[in-house]
Amino acid sequence: MNSLTATAVGKRYRARWAVRDCGFAIPEGKVVALVGPNGAGKSTLLRMAAGLSRPTTGELKVFGTPVQGRIHPDVAFLAQERPLYHDLTVRELVRLCAAMNDRWSTERVREVLGLQAGVDHNAKVGSLSGGGRTQVAIALALGRLPRLLLLDEPLADLDPLARDETLRIIMTEVADRGTTVVMSSHLLSDLHEVCDHILLIDEGRVQVDGDIQEVLARHRILVGPAAGESTVEGTLISATRTERQSTLLLREAEPAPRGWASTEPDLESLVMGYLRASRERRNSAQHK
Repeated sequence: MNSLTATAVGKRYRARWAVRDCGFAIPEGKVVALVGPNGAGKSTLLRMAAGLSRPTTGELKVFGTPVQGRIHPDVAFLAQERPLYHDLTVRELVRLCAAMNDRWSTERVREVLGLQAGVDHNAKVGSLSGGGRTQVAIALALGRLPRLLLLDEPLADLDPLARDETLRIIMTEVADRGTTVVMSSHLLSDLHEVCDHILLIDEGRVQVDGDIQEVLARHRILVGPAAGESTVEGTLISATRTERQSTLLLREAEPAPRGWASTEPDLESLVMGYLRASRERRNSAQHK
């Protein structure tokens, strides 16, 4: 079964489309890297999947059930702005969430908080650092015992140790409960460690969707003489050039011609190539 599907999904704010004609299907149990440049529509897509924003066009389904403008009982969502009650202590906030959710595990929240060093249960939420509030928010999200966990920049406020702890917690959730995770982040090196599926969107549209290893295998990085680019065959995604040398990211490339070195990209190189192409398209459009 697919945990999250989108069919021709679009979201328009007045004259601007934040998301447009998005279609994808995420199998259950995947850990998905949701990537793209700033303003690509990642947060908008997550908010629609969570039921906090209605699509202008198309339809989203969670485990086969249409998202109806309210959060699905099988979904937990960590928003980028971390909307928590700052005047409550951590302990009080956990009790409040327990009263507000039909399916809830205080034991799971305490377990997660216990794995995250430095969170004082008696401290007011507003007194915590940004990283501390993120840790509390992740624990509360897992307290809903979700089948689908949507995380918008969950690692941005965390130091390296806290990031490692958080990623371990997420992977334990996947291993123990089969939870599907969709995680938006700019920290590509961290995503590569835990994700097995990629969803890359740009200008509100899906550019890449699939198993990471399969996607990487369909792309090649070719390095060779600048004068020999015409001998290279494949779909060019992006290129960096010097006077003598070209470095090309290609999809479905033919075998490298003589004088060219060919390697499979890693996740960071792949995403950077697509982001570079996106920036070049925007710059070209602005100068027309």
